[in-house]
Amino acid sequence: MNLSPIPLAVRSTCPYCGVGCGVTATPLPDGAIAIAGDASHPANRGRLCVKGAALGETIGLEGRLLHPALREDGVLRQASWDEALERVAGGLRAIIDEHGPDAVALYVSGQLLTEDYYVANKLMKGYIGSANIDTNSRLCMSSAVAGHKRAFGADLVPGCYEDFDLADMVVLVGSNTAWCHPILFQRIARLKEARPEVRIVVIDPRRTATCELADLHLPVKPGTDVWLFNGLLSYLARTGVRDAAFIEAHTSGLQQALDAAQVDCADPLAVARHCRVDPDDLMAFYGGFAATTKVITAFSQGVNQSSAGTDKVNSIINCHLLTGRIGQPGMGPFSITGQPNAMGGREVGGLANMLAAHMDLDNPQHRDTVQTFWSSPRIAAKGGLKAVDLFKAIEEGTVKAVWVIATNPMVSMPDANQVQRALEKCELVVVSDIIASTDTNAFADVLLPALGWGEKDGTVTNSERLISRQRAFLPAPGEARADWRILADVARRLGFDGFDFASAHEVFDEHARLTVFRNEGAQRRVLNLSGLCGLQAAQYDKLESVRWPVRRGADGALEGSARLFADRRFAHADGKARFIATAPRAPANPVDPEYPLVLNTGRVRDQWHTMSRTGRAPRLADHTAEAFIDMHPQDALLYGVREGELARVSSQWGAMVARVQHGGGIARGSVFVPIHWNGQTASDARVGTVVNPVVDPVSGEPEFKHTPVQVERFGVAWHAFVLSRSELALDQVAHWTRVQGRGFARYEMAGRGQLRDRAAWARALLGVTDDADWLDYEDASDGVYRAVHVVGERIEQCIFLSPRTDLPARAWLASLFASESLTQLDRAGLLAGQALGMRLDTGPTVCSCFAVGRNTICDAIVSHDLKTVPEVTACLKAGGNCGSCVPEIKVLLIQTRAREAA
Repeated sequence: MNLSPIPLAVRSTCPYCGVGCGVTATPLPDGAIAIAGDASHPANRGRLCVKGAALGETIGLEGRLLHPALREDGVLRQASWDEALERVAGGLRAIIDEHGPDAVALYVSGQLLTEDYYVANKLMKGYIGSANIDTNSRLCMSSAVAGHKRAFGADLVPGCYEDFDLADMVVLVGSNTAWCHPILFQRIARLKEARPEVRIVVIDPRRTATCELADLHLPVKPGTDVWLFNGLLSYLARTGVRDAAFIEAHTSGLQQALDAAQVDCADPLAVARHCRVDPDDLMAFYGGFAATTKVITAFSQGVNQSSAGTDKVNSIINCHLLTGRIGQPGMGPFSITGQPNAMGGREVGGLANMLAAHMDLDNPQHRDTVQTFWSSPRIAAKGGLKAVDLFKAIEEGTVKAVWVIATNPMVSMPDANQVQRALEKCELVVVSDIIASTDTNAFADVLLPALGWGEKDGTVTNSERLISRQRAFLPAPGEARADWRILADVARRLGFDGFDFASAHEVFDEHARLTVFRNEGAQRRVLNLSGLCGLQAAQYDKLESVRWPVRRGADGALEGSARLFADRRFAHADGKARFIATAPRAPANPVDPEYPLVLNTGRVRDQWHTMSRTGRAPRLADHTAEAFIDMHPQDALLYGVREGELARVSSQWGAMVARVQHGGGIARGSVFVPIHWNGQTASDARVGTVVNPVVDPVSGEPEFKHTPVQVERFGVAWHAFVLSRSELALDQVAHWTRVQGRGFARYEMAGRGQLRDRAAWARALLGVTDDADWLDYEDASDGVYRAVHVVGERIEQCIFLSPRTDLPARAWLASLFASESLTQLDRAGLLAGQALGMRLDTGPTVCSCFAVGRNTICDAIVSHDLKTVPEVTACLKAGGNCGSCVPEIKVLLIQTRAREAA
């Protein structure tokens, strides 16, 4: 009889996108952690996408930064916390004393918990006295913030996820929701299944997986969103679809907004021509919006990441204000947040132009309120440097110290080569991170080990204003510390009082109390956490998710707020919302003969940001293993590049190399490249080096969706891939990508020089000695070489090389590494370059949740006469969890059945 205790599940929150899914983490006897969706969490009700489900694969300590380190004479050495903290505090103090507080800066992240963000903001703005603290949320959500503030008076998202369930029309603008916010997308898919009459409209230059659910796809010309929504505003006004009573009593500025819209957008045919959409489709959208009261318009990075991003946001909000479709169930504009705590950071003033608790730096009363509450010696008197300007100032030498926390700007920033120049010149670069080796860490003078997901304790706020607890279920590894604690340690060494926090709970309580302080009368703010003030530690530990504002009812129970503006009162001083005149303007950098294509960037389905976490999970690499350049086949023909081969994308700011593909969703004149690959996962696939640094003049958000580029062939003499249980040094290879496998690493590579002795080259690359068990095959006339290194009876390494890209499938080879011994048939298959006997090639992964490959799905469609996605799911489980692969399964059904019918 087994009397061992049953392990307890810890309820926490997923650290990826802004959906903010609840998870449970259960320690297992073998030391692993079982991850599942939290069925009681309101954001996901137990569902997880494949990234969330794979979190247990990302918590190992391989490559972790576990001890403080100092760089001396170009070499990092391990240091004590006391030594490292003194180096940070002493360096900051010396620079501040000589050059003033604006000579130092913090660059932080939406990966931080609210408590971390709060302490960082308090230190910089209230004690150092500079607003030079900005965040990578500047790169994804700051245009939404600016649009909210202009329209509503504060950074306020009116609705909640329940509104998607209640809507009769859902408009998704600049959002590949199926891949970037899968659980929210599945919510919309369930709505469509339950009520087929609900209209789904997708507005996006690309045809993405999200479009598979759409009744209407408007593939607008990149950068023309303001024309589209100004045209809608003009159409609604002209056809009398307006809420006159609401407009009169609760808004201002309508006439100016209409005047701006009428200049170029009064004629739908002209709008259709400018946006390059079918006029009938445009009118179907306009007419559907006009006829439907319950409309949700959800927007994300395709709107925000633009030099006109703030105007795009306001052009959307204008249409909802005109019709009064806001603050009521099933309707309203909805910003889908990029990062897990982008909103929590905004609540505590994480952006350079904000104060804590939704107060404004340019408001003297707000500055006095915050300084009085903090009892701080000073308060920042003006806005700080926004992300792009911050790194320019570092290169120019006006900012002499930067502390980077939980982010990797060498990969994520635009014009990333400029970021490198800035870090190289900076007098003091401090980095707090969980990973030892990143592109940014290579320039750090001080490295500080931080806690990672699973070790952190605190709160996050998702896209619908839902505050959730992130709870620790793992011990702190090595000497890692919480970010709030590291910041407080430095603050005390700088001689500042007010940082004697003993726990995240104490930080949260101070944050909550600040939201209530002087929050009445002329200073009334919607962000109010009065119901969460004074929580005891045990209450904080058990805190259930709740949307702000949060108060206590007469019975003492917490009362959250599903929606804002139900009372029609907004956060401007007069209580009215503002229409904003949005004169349309083109992207800052037009294409020209030298750079004739428009580069768009974004995420892929199974990876996150710069892959420092998701890159560790083998199943997340199976769907998209390499960076790619998605382009139209006719453009590829025009510019001399071929599908499956390497090409260089270059702009006037930089270049990168990736493999060409024809995904079928890109229009002529555009290319798409994902953002994730970095210097540790590929030789030269950082797309940030290519992206232009132009920003929105209001929000400071960069224009990631429109950079003029050229594409040209990247000529190589050979292609190869290696699967190896040991790490390889690839300094002499022209191009490579590293892909994490199960018990091995896979390297895709290509080279320019001819290999005269392929066997000798392969042995040297793999570090194989002359007496090793080495089986190989060579066709010298064709340039093909294959070899396998066996240790005992187990495969250790294998290499396949060809002058062409026609290399063997990787999936069946990867399966050999799970075997303790190779059969004679396996050995023969390795030399033949194909699976033999009963071992089948499942093909590239389609469903990462259940590891189902393309070949398996296609074979099942034929052999079982499958006609629908539910039939495929019933047969193979594929598509039965997060649903991210459902659009791809639909395509495979169409293609396979058409091929069989031919």
